[in-house]
Amino acid sequence: MKKRQIWNSDIPEGAQSPLDAAIVARDKNIVDAVAAAVTHNNTMLAFQPVVQSNDPSNITFYEGYIRIMDSTGRVIPAREFMHKIEERELGRKLDCLALERGLDALLRNPGIRTSVNMSARSIGYSRWMEVFEKYLKRDQYIGERLVLEIAETSAMAAPDIMIDFMERMQEHGTAFALDNFGAGYTVIGNFRDFFFDAVKIDGKFIRGLHTNHDNQAVVRSLIGIAKQFDMFIVAESVESEEDAAFLIDAGVDCMQGFLYGAPTTSPPWEEDRDTRSRA
Repeated sequence: MKKRQIWNSDIPEGAQSPLDAAIVARDKNIVDAVAAAVTHNNTMLAFQPVVQSNDPSNITFYEGYIRIMDSTGRVIPAREFMHKIEERELGRKLDCLALERGLDALLRNPGIRTSVNMSARSIGYSRWMEVFEKYLKRDQYIGERLVLEIAETSAMAAPDIMIDFMERMQEHGTAFALDNFGAGYTVIGNFRDFFFDAVKIDGKFIRGLHTNHDNQAVVRSLIGIAKQFDMFIVAESVESEEDAAFLIDAGVDCMQGFLYGAPTTSPPWEEDRDTRSRA
């Protein structure tokens, strides 16, 4: 019996395969879900601690990851949709909401510091700066507890615009972290012009690090580059004591990952507030 071919051989030229159609439909559903969440304000941040390497009980800051809630109430992480909307205005709106959620947490909790992610594409998007200035009016020093994380590939796409933006934001004490360090194509010479305070080594080099000699060499090189430019070093996706031990020995300043806590929409300060309200 002749085997049935299940891919594209029997599909007329110019027509979509069932697989392609399913992918298109899935992507449209994701974009629609994000658009609805933005319209109805169904967004939140999930906070993950970034701890000091020499004392993991000491939390340096929390990273706030944007989350949306779909029509069923399911919380959806950014990795499910960000790559589909980053180049759209929807991505700019989501950056604004992430900033607003982060600044609101800082305003209500003077004892914490937090970071939020943004794309370099959001520089010049008027709504983003309007959100920041709104919170500055309520607390003129709030920018000093804010860290903006910008992915390496995004930052390097428009270095001149990026540098000008960083200079303006640093007037408010805002710090910058180069996210996913090592994952893109950093022009090392640009480091002299940028105002990055920290780098976050991409998690793909960190998971299983203690048994991967190639990644060990990469991580040591990235740490060396960051130290040369006097930047604070954070390792992402730390999931085992063995990987943590290697990173501490290699000289990272802070670590972040499931070993120290998963992202949560119920951070410690919210739990403390609930406890006080029940007392």
